[in-house]
Amino acid sequence: MELESKSTSKQSKKQSSVWSHPHSQSFDRLLDDKKDYREFFCGYGAAFINICITFPINKVMFRQMVYGIKTNSALDQMRKEGLYQLYRGLLPPLLQKTLSVSLMFGTFSQFQNLLDTHFNLFTSHPNLKLTVSALLAGCTEAVLTPFERVQTLLQDPKYNHQFHNTFHAFKELRKFGIKEYYRGLTPILIRNGPSNVLFFSFRGRVKDVLPSYDVWWSEVVTNFISGALIGALISTLFYPVNVIKTKVQTQTGGSQFLSISSAIKLVYEERQRSITKIYYGVHLNFTRSFISWGVINASYEMLRKLMYC
Repeated sequence: MELESKSTSKQSKKQSSVWSHPHSQSFDRLLDDKKDYREFFCGYGAAFINICITFPINKVMFRQMVYGIKTNSALDQMRKEGLYQLYRGLLPPLLQKTLSVSLMFGTFSQFQNLLDTHFNLFTSHPNLKLTVSALLAGCTEAVLTPFERVQTLLQDPKYNHQFHNTFHAFKELRKFGIKEYYRGLTPILIRNGPSNVLFFSFRGRVKDVLPSYDVWWSEVVTNFISGALIGALISTLFYPVNVIKTKVQTQTGGSQFLSISSAIKLVYEERQRSITKIYYGVHLNFTRSFISWGVINASYEMLRKLMYC
């Protein structure tokens, strides 16, 4: 009996070893990969919640960027256009921002794991790993430039009758070649990389200095405040870059491409050589970014808890 039990145990061990290689190991790796992709899902969900809340505020700010007008004038324009036009252009930012934030959080996590796995230098230098991962994530986000391009055209009232909707705008731009979709790529790259570095560097640090309480909503509030403060400050810092980007992307298809230096000179002249006028809309931008990044950060952390529980 003892011999039989020993032989049976040996056979079972042998069978388990056969089944564990290679199929179960590859399955385990697949599960591990799925865990990594949770970051993408959390970022996507957080951005979706945010866009539905902040789109009208963003539209007012856009008018101020393009025309250098005050808040009341922008609101008057939108009031005259009516409720139907209020959410015109929603689809491009819904597509672009959800994918962008998904890529921001997801690729940041992926690049960190990649650098940890293949480069020993980054294991002993976490700040360098964070910086490089954030920059690479920002560059990856730039593949979504066509959505920003179309969103810009649809939000500009002078194109209300030229472009009927998102799909029509994409179709019209296609006539001028693929490069037309990527008009404004350079200022987007200048904005994305450094802003990602700042966001991921200070997000946790700000949260750590905020007071916390033993109630369920305490962490939600601290996540909102930390994301809101950092997002608003970063957005304000890069506001002139967004003004330049908007100027470049409101050019019609087929027109001459503006370089960064030409766009800066053009905006400066159009605003009567006034730095103050370049910052028209910055207070609303601060408010929108405060709400937007607060919602994104708090939603992301809540979704992350659900995904990893």
